[in-house]
Amino acid sequence: MQTHIVPVGFDYDRLIAPLVRDQIDVDSVILLEGAVGSEANVEYSRHLSQKLETDFKNLLGADTERFVLEDVYDYDDAFEQAYELITAELDAGNEVWVNVAAMPRTVSFAFANAAHSLMVERQEDREGIHTYYTAPEKYLETELAEELREQIALLEDLQADDDPEDDRIATRLESARDLLAEFDERGTTIGAKEIDGKHIVELPVASFSNVKPFEELILYKLGEDGEFDSVSELAESLARELNEEYTDSFRSKVIYNVDRLGPGGKGYIEREEHGKSYRTRLSRIGELWVRAHSDDGEN
Repeated sequence: MQTHIVPVGFDYDRLIAPLVRDQIDVDSVILLEGAVGSEANVEYSRHLSQKLETDFKNLLGADTERFVLEDVYDYDDAFEQAYELITAELDAGNEVWVNVAAMPRTVSFAFANAAHSLMVERQEDREGIHTYYTAPEKYLETELAEELREQIALLEDLQADDDPEDDRIATRLESARDLLAEFDERGTTIGAKEIDGKHIVELPVASFSNVKPFEELILYKLGEDGEFDSVSELAESLARELNEEYTDSFRSKVIYNVDRLGPGGKGYIEREEHGKSYRTRLSRIGELWVRAHSDDGEN
């Protein structure tokens, strides 16, 4: 069984045409739609999703499901959802193909990184996980701009013969000129959107490694309790939770595994020097690991 996970943005051809043209087997499709921009944009994306759902069934005979991404600019949520969707398909014995041609970059990067992370974690499924991209044959924005230039020229010719009391041509002409001027100056987008108080969304590269059981305990503990002022404090807390005696041997075991999970190892833990101790907390990738694994029944 081949399942294609397809985040839907404002494209149609790139999400289905290559599969039809290359005669790729598609047994099931998961379409992901999200709220992007204005109400008109959301409605347009939803319309494309509905059309894709119909055409995947009619053209490729694929069973199709539709899911909603609540916030397409939340990388962590997108990564977690991608990880869960891909894992579920792999657990069902399916081959997974992830299309990263559409949707905002946050979603595309999140799904690509989730797929890559699972390739690293699940070596036995490595050949069954694929990410792919399709380039467009042409971009419509420049053609639309050229058509708008022609319409402006036409309106200018008509304006001379216009009824002085009918200002519709003048209004449309002004609007067209303003829009074309913005396109010529800024391209296809305007401004930089503020997200959670910032204008930059960091896209961490999550390359998960196989995590051993005791390392898992440490990661889950940090995920549950947050930062510890020292590794000794973390070790004491773990000992209490595991009903184990807090000994030098146990403390050394925790220190050893924290080092393996730290910056010089797997990169899931950050350590900040604080006097003679080190504050210990999850790194951004460590937080993603905990979020992605917290519902898998191991914790």
